[in-house]
Amino acid sequence: MSNETDAADPNAPSMTRGERVRAAARTLRTPRTASWIAEETETTTKTAQKYLDQLVEDNVLQKTDRGSQTLYCVDQLMATYREVATLQREHDREELADALESMRARIAEWEAEYHVESPSELLASVAEVDTPDEAERRRAIASEWDHLADRLPVVKAALKEYDWATDRDGVPV
Repeated sequence: MSNETDAADPNAPSMTRGERVRAAARTLRTPRTASWIAEETETTTKTAQKYLDQLVEDNVLQKTDRGSQTLYCVDQLMATYREVATLQREHDREELADALESMRARIAEWEAEYHVESPSELLASVAEVDTPDEAERRRAIASEWDHLADRLPVVKAALKEYDWATDRDGVPV
């Protein structure tokens, strides 16, 4: 089998098998086997394993053995480092500080409005409301709160290490 593009659907954008495996691997939220990735990307297990191992070497994925299975998942530490670097490159210090302040303010508003301290407490409060609209609103806010809680440490790290990173970023002259 070659790594040429597949022509199953001439109207669909073409992706090589390697591109399909790499794209699927970057979205893994739970550890998966090479055979699972192969099935999802319509490749052979051997082909999937080849590209997955390359991603492990590139610090994009982590590889772990669980019993007799080898599992692959996104290397969260490296993904976070990349996210911090992207924030530092795409935003100046003031924008990062503003984003951090805005996220904290939104969370403080929700804590005050609903008298809760976490997204899970807000989600639990859905049992106490009478209207489906209010229940859906609380679910949506809890989801957004979870997202902001995940983003806060990343934005904090980008801001805290901003000078250090920007001093080292770029091509040496």
